[in-house]
Amino acid sequence: GCARDWDGLTCWPRATSGEVVKVPCPRFFEEITNIHGKTFSMLNCTQDAYWSEPFPPYTVACGFDEGSSKGPEDQKSYYSAFWRVYTAGYAASVTSLITALIVFAAFRKFHCTRNYIHMHLFVSFILRAIAVFTKDAVLFADETMDHCLMSTVACKAAVAFFQFSILANFFWLLIEGIYLQTLLLLTFVSDKQYVWWFILTGWG
Repeated sequence: GCARDWDGLTCWPRATSGEVVKVPCPRFFEEITNIHGKTFSMLNCTQDAYWSEPFPPYTVACGFDEGSSKGPEDQKSYYSAFWRVYTAGYAASVTSLITALIVFAAFRKFHCTRNYIHMHLFVSFILRAIAVFTKDAVLFADETMDHCLMSTVACKAAVAFFQFSILANFFWLLIEGIYLQTLLLLTFVSDKQYVWWFILTGWG
């Protein structure tokens, strides 16, 4: 018989020679077509213990046709909803981080090297969110023009700021780890002498 097989789209179960196996189309086809409900494709296990080609083909059996796929309006609606979700998430994150910065700055008992590093990390997250807002404002302000395809100055500046904010964010995460390692290795050495090195590394 034919062994269990994965053809890249569907897992076909074991079958005996001469048996015809019918399996439903993968569910993700419903996301790219307007056809809902179960549709099927079939394979035949030949006498030589080889699987035949699917019949009908996936493009026919599962309704994958360019004419039935989601149009530009559906895609635009999807991306618009996705943009609203991550914009709301970044906005909530910025609000929380600014609140934390105010608390750390207002109370003197929070003024220590560990919290200074936390504050710089918070600022890097805020910059990253601002960079996302800036990038969206520049790239999607005019839907009739592809800024990056035209290599405009605004596009280059927005993307450069975005990349810098990501790098600064990851560097401050690295510095958080380095600082903890420093506390473990250099227990009796003042950590204040490393603050400026941390700042130069994080933002440089």
